[in-house]
Amino acid sequence: MSEAQGKPTGRKVTTRSLGKMKDRGERISALTAYDFLMAELLDRAGVDVILVGDSTGMVVQGLDTTVGVTMEQMLLHAAWVSRGVERALVVGDLPFMSYQVNSDEALRNSGRMVKEAGVEAVKLEGGEKMCETIRRIVDVGIPVMGHLGLTPQSIHKFGTYQVRATEPEEADQVRRDARALSDAGVFALVIEKVPAELATEIAKDVEVPVIGIGAGPGCDGQILVTHDMLGIYTKFHPRFVRRYAELGQQMLEAFGRYVTDVKGGDFPTEDESY
Repeated sequence: MSEAQGKPTGRKVTTRSLGKMKDRGERISALTAYDFLMAELLDRAGVDVILVGDSTGMVVQGLDTTVGVTMEQMLLHAAWVSRGVERALVVGDLPFMSYQVNSDEALRNSGRMVKEAGVEAVKLEGGEKMCETIRRIVDVGIPVMGHLGLTPQSIHKFGTYQVRATEPEEADQVRRDARALSDAGVFALVIEKVPAELATEIAKDVEVPVIGIGAGPGCDGQILVTHDMLGIYTKFHPRFVRRYAELGQQMLEAFGRYVTDVKGGDFPTEDESY
């Protein structure tokens, strides 16, 4: 029985096995999930990494940015996702201001993610300035995934979702940040919306897997927001999102047929009644 039909097959994905995947040139697949059912489907499909993203703020909660997502909300989403996963590595996003105040708070919230929500790693945004915090989290046994380039929690600083690191100065900073985070102990890096040439260079330079989103094909793996690639979230469609389905339109049509059938007395039929 295939993964898509039944239970996931293959060995459990761990931070260590992701490193081995990079070493042998096997691409890493990653997608986001925010609830049990979606996580279960992704796991059955063979996705390697499931990120419980703070993108829930936009695609589930209806916010304009990820900034308003709280720690308590992330713990709920992460717990739901963890229950649906057997094979994939589950990573929980640390939301805005849950780790930036000081390393003590970052460590405490990372611990909550693991203990209360059952994730196996956490993700946080930021470069060199986050290294001390990352070391403290890693030192107690919690794996950390970094996030560079376009960091959505800093959208008010950037003022735009446009491509980052197109100028030499910022590109050099991203290079330094990637090396610093790798040295600080992250097990992987997400690099978002930077020129493909830069992302490829970084993937070759650092020992840890680099997972791209809008960063070209030269990364060690790719991640997308699941609601984007399924065509459910249609508020915007960045060029790096390949639509693998148009479920939003299909759902709209199905809901419309249901309304028509109910109002017309065509549902339920005798066969659908007790």
